[in-house]
Amino acid sequence: MDLRKLKKLIDLVQESGISELEVTEGEEKVRIAKHLASPAPVSYAPPPQAMAAPAASVAAVAPAESAADALPSGHVVKSPMVGTFYRSSAPGAKPFVDVGQSVSEGEALCIIEAMKLMNEIESDASGTIKAILVENGQPVEYGQPLFVIG
Repeated sequence: MDLRKLKKLIDLVQESGISELEVTEGEEKVRIAKHLASPAPVSYAPPPQAMAAPAASVAAVAPAESAADALPSGHVVKSPMVGTFYRSSAPGAKPFVDVGQSVSEGEALCIIEAMKLMNEIESDASGTIKAILVENGQPVEYGQPLFVIG
């Protein structure tokens, strides 16, 4: 390919709003890409009172840790995906399980909607539902605890 053509193509990419151009001429192929500089990272500075009193921030963390310890002991069923948690198969329908109900391995516990697909989540242990850790309609993350089975 002619060097003058390459220069014109480079100028075209720089002047236009496109970020990439690929041209094939016979067996020759040219790809020109314009990479925009990424924005500078944003840093966060805590408020001055938080810097003056580090003991207060340590005390604020302690209650969250004790709340995690307050969960009933037993097998924890975790979310296998990111999505929206639903306790029943349809709005207004009876929930799959309630606290105190006995469940067996393979029994449906809830539905997690991910990308418009309804995924039925089954119990991976037998026992009694000790706690339901997520509210109906709440978004859940991968690995987030959903149920405690004892």
